[in-house]
Amino acid sequence: MTVAVIGAHGGIGRRLLPRLNEAGHDPIGVVRSEDQFAAIRDRGAEPRLGDLEGEVASALDGADAVVFTAGAGGSTGWDKTILVDLWGAERAVHACEEKEIDRFVMVSSRGAGDPESRQGPIKPYIVAKHVADRTLQRSSLDETILRPTRLTDAEGTGRVAAYVDTDPDAGDPIPRADVAQAVVQCLADDNTVGHAITLYGGDTPIGEALRPSG
Repeated sequence: MTVAVIGAHGGIGRRLLPRLNEAGHDPIGVVRSEDQFAAIRDRGAEPRLGDLEGEVASALDGADAVVFTAGAGGSTGWDKTILVDLWGAERAVHACEEKEIDRFVMVSSRGAGDPESRQGPIKPYIVAKHVADRTLQRSSLDETILRPTRLTDAEGTGRVAAYVDTDPDAGDPIPRADVAQAVVQCLADDNTVGHAITLYGGDTPIGEALRPSG
């Protein structure tokens, strides 16, 4: 499967590209600067330019699936959160519909299922993720939404705590590497289509944890 990763140079994207290769996929790394091309090639992917605030649709040509793991980052203002995490994600969804790319995995955030439950400075970010997730859920695409809690750069364990279509407010931080592996698992398991899955660090093997009951 040819998989385009939007946000390929980010913390999860960098870890995802080699894992896609190992799983037998052909990854495309969508980045916003040619300066990042060498790093994308080093991770076994074809680099392409795509700007979530500009032209991104052409970077998805030939893809069978798209993974959205881009984000404005905590060092930017709320304007960038709206333009990247919300509007950029929605534009990626619409581009996939236009190009008839059916499979879409969204890396969102814990709490995005119920932003009214969140208060404080993070709430605008959670609202942006909620609206982007809702756009994907209402689209024609075969979607899976992953909602990890606080991310770390620790080594992946291959194990998580996953809550399918529920969003509990308690659990351990999760390594970015394990979120990347969860994306690979979602692409391999069509039973995850149509579900939003909250992720924490945990003890259950990823393939087992992400399997919806019933």
